[in-house]
Amino acid sequence: MAEQTKNTKKIPGMKSFIGGTILTDDRITRQLPFVLFLAFLGLLLIANRNWSGSTIREIEVLNEELEELRSESITLSAKLMDASRPSEVAKKVEQANIGLEEPVRPPQRLIVEKEK
Repeated sequence: MAEQTKNTKKIPGMKSFIGGTILTDDRITRQLPFVLFLAFLGLLLIANRNWSGSTIREIEVLNEELEELRSESITLSAKLMDASRPSEVAKKVEQANIGLEEPVRPPQRLIVEKEK
């Protein structure tokens, strides 16, 4: 019976965990590469989450800027259409005293015959 107790390994308890002797146990040191791999994967997961969070915030900022530019474009387009109406152009020409007058006769089509 004495041989049986020598061959069975004792499961590390709280005393060995607190004392640090658990790190020298063969069962624990065999698992160390796997634990380090898991820690590395955890760091990758945290880094990926931070990167994606910053990317999402940047996308939101760019979408807000896009909406502002789109509304500004619509406003400027409406102002340009209003300013390019023939009546508005005639008023601006009159105010500038350029001396141009609005044509009274409608435009005519010119027909050019080809020589043979």
